[in-house]
Formats: sequence, C-alpha cells, structure tokens
Amino acid sequence: MIVGRVALLHTCDRPSLAQELNKRAASLGVVQRVLVEVNLAREPQKGGIAPADLPSFVATLRNLSSLRCEGLMCIPPAEEDARQHFRRLRELRAELGGLPELSMGMSADYETAIEEGATIVRVGTAIFGERPPKT
Repeated sequence: MIVGRVALLHTCDRPSLAQELNKRAASLGVVQRVLVEVNLAREPQKGGIAPADLPSFVATLRNLSSLRCEGLMCIPPAEEDARQHFRRLRELRAELGGLPELSMGMSADYETAIEEGATIVRVGTAIFGERPPKT
C-alpha cells in the first residue's frame, strides 16, 4: 500500500477509501496527507467526488486523525476549455475556508492552471515525452 510511502496522495474521492487510508496510516503511526479529487464535469470514466458532495466529504476527512486534507485536485475534460474548471476548483477551495494546495493542470494547460491559482501541476509529458502506445 502507498500509505506512508508518499508525501502527498493526489486522489482521495470517497468515504470508503478515506476510511481505509486512515486505518492504514494509523497502523503505521503516520499522518497521510491527501488531496481530494473533484470530478467537476461529472465524467463517468473519471474518479472524483461530485462538487455538491465536497463539503461533507472534507468534513469527514477532518474527523479522521491519521489523514490530513491538504487541498483539491482535478483533471478537466480534454475537449473543453480547462480554465473554467480550474476557476471552479479555486472557488470550491475558497468555499471550504481555504486549503493550501490546488493540484490542477498538466503539460498542455499548466500555464492556465497557474494563472487560476494552481500550487501543483503535473507535467510529466513535457519532461519525459509522450507515453508509448499500449500494446
């Protein structure tokens, strides 16, 4: 399991996962930092909590002694303008009373993400190049 082996887990999106992460972190005597993945466009093929469920989920996380919610993460639909989704994630963070991290933006749209307040961007393709096709 990844708990205790990473500085920040970038996707926590449902109560059952949070409970399991908390249990494993407690057994190791660590506090695992997590980001909540938010499915802003409600895409069925992607993970993430619905925006409407976010406040209660973050409240649940705050009650788990071995998890610490550090912020929010999103991956907008490839075929849409990412800015609107990045802006919405920033607004959601503000509605929650502020969290330190916003993980949004990848190699193709990281500049827009930074303009909208990203504190973490994922730029693997820009560094390592395109992934080889799956065989």
